[in-house]
Amino acid sequence: MDTKTNTKITVLGKTFNSEEERRTYFREELRKKLPELKKMEGFPIGEDEDILKLSDPPYYTACPNPWLNDFIEEWEEEKIELEKQGKRTENFEIEEPYAADVSEGKNNPIYMAHSYHTKVPHPAIMRYILHYTQPGDIIYDGFAGTGMTGVAASMCENPDREFKCNIENLFSNIKWGKRNSICSDLSPYASFIANGYNSVVDSEEFLDKCLSAISSLEEKYDWLYSTQVNNVTAKINYVLWSEILKCKSCGNQQPSWDPNDFDYFQFEKDTQCLNCGSIGKDNFSIVMETYFDEISNIAATKKKYSPVVINYIINGKRGFKKPDLKDLEIIDEVSKIIKEFKTKIAAIAIEKGDKTNELLRDNWSYIHRLFTPRNLIILIELWESLDFERGRMLVTSTLTKTSSILHNVGFKKGKINLAGALPNALYVPGIFAERNLFELHRSKLKDLSFKGVSTRGIVQTSSATNLSTVNNNSIDYIFTDPPFGANLMYSELNSIHEGWLKVKTATKDEAIINRSQNKKQSQYLELMQNSFLEYYRILKPDGWMTVEFSSTKAEIWNIIQTALVRSNFIVASVDALNKGQGTYNSQTNPTSVKQDLIISCYKPSSEFDKKFQQHQSSELAVWDFVEEHLNHLPIHLVLGNSTTAIIERSPKILFDRLIAFYVQRGLPVPIDAGKFQQGLRERFIERDGMFFTNEQVQEYDKKKKDNPEFIQLSLLVSSEQDGVLWLKNFLVDKALTYQDIQPHWMQALAGVRKGDLIPELATILEENFLKDEAGKWYAPDPENEADLEKLRKGRLSRLFEGYKKEIENPRTKIKEVRVEALREGFKQCYQDKDFKTIIAVGDRIPNNLLMEDEVLLQFYDIASSRV
Repeated sequence: MDTKTNTKITVLGKTFNSEEERRTYFREELRKKLPELKKMEGFPIGEDEDILKLSDPPYYTACPNPWLNDFIEEWEEEKIELEKQGKRTENFEIEEPYAADVSEGKNNPIYMAHSYHTKVPHPAIMRYILHYTQPGDIIYDGFAGTGMTGVAASMCENPDREFKCNIENLFSNIKWGKRNSICSDLSPYASFIANGYNSVVDSEEFLDKCLSAISSLEEKYDWLYSTQVNNVTAKINYVLWSEILKCKSCGNQQPSWDPNDFDYFQFEKDTQCLNCGSIGKDNFSIVMETYFDEISNIAATKKKYSPVVINYIINGKRGFKKPDLKDLEIIDEVSKIIKEFKTKIAAIAIEKGDKTNELLRDNWSYIHRLFTPRNLIILIELWESLDFERGRMLVTSTLTKTSSILHNVGFKKGKINLAGALPNALYVPGIFAERNLFELHRSKLKDLSFKGVSTRGIVQTSSATNLSTVNNNSIDYIFTDPPFGANLMYSELNSIHEGWLKVKTATKDEAIINRSQNKKQSQYLELMQNSFLEYYRILKPDGWMTVEFSSTKAEIWNIIQTALVRSNFIVASVDALNKGQGTYNSQTNPTSVKQDLIISCYKPSSEFDKKFQQHQSSELAVWDFVEEHLNHLPIHLVLGNSTTAIIERSPKILFDRLIAFYVQRGLPVPIDAGKFQQGLRERFIERDGMFFTNEQVQEYDKKKKDNPEFIQLSLLVSSEQDGVLWLKNFLVDKALTYQDIQPHWMQALAGVRKGDLIPELATILEENFLKDEAGKWYAPDPENEADLEKLRKGRLSRLFEGYKKEIENPRTKIKEVRVEALREGFKQCYQDKDFKTIIAVGDRIPNNLLMEDEVLLQFYDIASSRV
């Protein structure tokens, strides 16, 4: 929106007399670049002119943005000036990862302005940005959705007063100031919303222009939402439509719901024929009707609906009435004039998909059929009249939820509840509401007239699997909230909006699990891995990435972690999204994800890479890695008034990270678990079962004085690994007999993965713990622990040899296994380069174990690439 028409504008070194002149110049430049950009993965589906019209280059392109590196180069130059002004430092370092409550701020005006399937409130993202970056830094989000990362980056310059006060009370040395953002999404609809959020808009001017457009249309079409009450014209608020049913006994047709009592509304569970009295849903069938579709220019069949209730307002009072002959005449008149609008809206077919199949089954096969003719006319007119910055977001914000026939209706305590469309679904209910779109959009306008960003963010439509418009090592920080398996079918849910935009998602690169797209877990893993590989490439060395995880499925949790490791990121912490640390299972066990999580990971520094290359053939490289990793982990966490354990600093998790690091680089692991634990104690300092560098332990000891009580994170046992850790915690203070331990052990046992055989308590004690003369079990000291590890390794190896023998019979499937034995066996096979055995055993164990265990899947994938 042009707010300063007389001010010259300079963009990327070029000066223009107006925003329109700038827009025209860069659109022509984008036109020239389109042939080359079309070769990129994820280029959207649409005509060139529609892509150009939707774009506002160089800030926003409805395709890959060819000016990203130009912006990055300009921002890097601005950093020098910011350093001169003392607003940033040259040697800025992140000492540890940060986790915050991402549920914060969902009721703020910006969050509520425009709905989307998933969205992280920008105040929550600001916490991460303020921790990991300083003014002038460059932030990237390749699964940006509505662009909240961009909003957060800009808002760091002028934060809300209350938010600023809260942050400064919690943290010291906060550097306020604008960060630069690039928001990207595969969906043209998502990037369209992101552009609206990340554009600089004068809220008062925006409000005036929208109100003017609505009022102008209302003068022309007020008759569409008018009804007669006692010979006086009233305004319609909404009309309820009910599907028509046919009685199988007598052939009578009637609405499925047609209330006579306007004082108390309810839906009768049992439908009764008004003609013959037959009762029950099974005695009725849905009536279909044939009509001529003026927009698609074909005869079609659809469910028959009829208006049953009108809610109106007259002299400031609301009331209900049955539709009369005049109301039906208006509906009939609208159906006749709809053909006058066929040149203004394309007949876009709804494509087959996991979510869209229900629409297609009921013959809602074109997007325009999801709107009553009355509302379709108003939406077309509004779309044309709101063609300015953020304007059309007013239409998209209501399009499916409240403007379409997907608008569901509920009843509560005798009142009608205009619930809106079912979230994340495409379904036309048996009763839907047809709203007065003038009143609806006036009401929604209050949400969209928010005061937004003060500096414009950069937005593009592009696949995260190909970020070739961004140079290597050029991004300071990444915040991302990727799709999670089959949680949401974004392209299908966005298809109605993208029909209006005339630019559609290229689904080939959509990272989801979807039957219609023939995408299973393996395809999803590959797409996520390719995306994270690109993230790794563009992120600067020693840079951080924050990944929000929002799924309850164990296999998806494991796939995300596997994709991160395979793309060479190193996970530093996994934290619950609330401010408490949660249980160990909720943080690390793939079968126990019960809440949103934050994964903090980093790209190793250039200095570490050089050092590792020099030492990689010796054991020294192991300790180079451990030191690098310890320097990226939290030092001290507080829960309430107590110091809390940091699981990532435990020897078991450190060893898992080491194995992953070596395996992903195709290197043999030069040390076993026993020697690793012994080396840890020789080179680093242990506190409370955790390991620190010399500098870190001093800080830990100092901070622990203020919070001396120590809390071991509670554990539930759903795997053998959990069981060992649980017992170590349980026996940390005193030795206990088997009889003392057993009742508590049984209480700690949680749901076990199918096919995962947890040994008996006695077996785990014998393999991992020592017994004194009184028959009490206790945790071994470090010297004995290494010896026990050797004995345990031998037992597990013998079990794995047994599994190998079992699969000599080609028909044998191994129904139950000890996962720890598989881990040990796979690791040894990897060391011996016996990749065929890994594949052979992996193909015979329960698939869920392979998909849900990070270590097993990692070895299996590496083996698959080597066979």
